[in-house]
Amino acid sequence: MSEAKAGSLYVVATPIGNLEDLSPRAAQVLGQVALVAAEDTRHSGRLMRHLGLSPAMISVHDHNEASRVETLRQRLAQGDDVALISDAGTPLISDPGYVVVRELRAAGFRVVPIPGPCALVTALCAAGLPTDHFSFHGFLPAKGAGRRARIEAWRNSPVTQVCYESPHRIRDTLADLAAVLGERRVVLGRELTKTFETFLDGSAAELLTLMESDPDQARGEFVVMVAGASGPAPDQRAVDDEALLCALLAEGVGVKQAAAVAARVLGGPKKQWYAQAQALKDAD
Repeated sequence: MSEAKAGSLYVVATPIGNLEDLSPRAAQVLGQVALVAAEDTRHSGRLMRHLGLSPAMISVHDHNEASRVETLRQRLAQGDDVALISDAGTPLISDPGYVVVRELRAAGFRVVPIPGPCALVTALCAAGLPTDHFSFHGFLPAKGAGRRARIEAWRNSPVTQVCYESPHRIRDTLADLAAVLGERRVVLGRELTKTFETFLDGSAAELLTLMESDPDQARGEFVVMVAGASGPAPDQRAVDDEALLCALLAEGVGVKQAAAVAARVLGGPKKQWYAQAQALKDAD
């Protein structure tokens, strides 16, 4: 394959609601590529018509992604540029595209990101929750047991937890959040960038009550953001180095062995722990 003659795969972010959020660069790329690989060609066709474009399109979704790789590889090898888009937002972020990008990168083709809208980032920047460290989980399991198990894993984590949720499961997810995490703060970003964009803030139980009184608040696609646990986890205790060494020596562990244990548990060079353990033993 000659790299100079090969085409590029452009991973293009598209609007999550408001069509005006498409960047000029994204519009330019969509107008220039030989082929658009879209999650749903009918859905993306509306965006193309809005832009006054009529590119050749091929579907790439969860059920056919692996089988489409060879077709896209051949087009790139022929020198055609290809744009990969999802129904809304940035491809690969809880959308198809990972297999395509992985395989085409491995084959030596150039992959170019065209940044733009992403529901995850859009919701976080307006939620008022910490964003210096967060965990993103895509869509939670559809079945209650799997969903509760995932939420249970958040119980002691201090970081903001984020997931996507659909309107027909949002109440079940809130009920599970309330049952597992109690009064933990939850922020819902609903219908982002659209006419009825709303941010709902409160405990999961409070948000459930709100949806019971106003069913419209349960409509649309959601980004669910959950505050991290405050304070240290109940099962995480700081280990005092001197107390550890004293306890080991009191149990008859030798200085050398105590130093090895301290180095493994607390880190640092064994020589340092040996000197400290020996000093404690001599002072006893």
